[in-house]
Amino acid sequence: MQNKPIAVVIEDRCKGCYLCVNVCPRKVLSQGSKLNRYGYRIVVVENPDKCVGCRLCEYICPDFAIYIAWK
Repeated sequence: MQNKPIAVVIEDRCKGCYLCVNVCPRKVLSQGSKLNRYGYRIVVVENPDKCVGCRLCEYICPDFAIYIAWK
């Protein structure tokens, strides 16, 4: 059985800059409507099955609010 990548958002670190949304080549992430405890609109993993584990979202996040896990 092969491991599958999944993007994980640490909600309270996300500032809603959406750099990860813009850089994702597979449109896995999107702008969410939920607010974190600091009042920022956070990123949501909308299409987790499309993630290929390229880690571009992880590399571009200035606040280390997103990472790729393997399940």
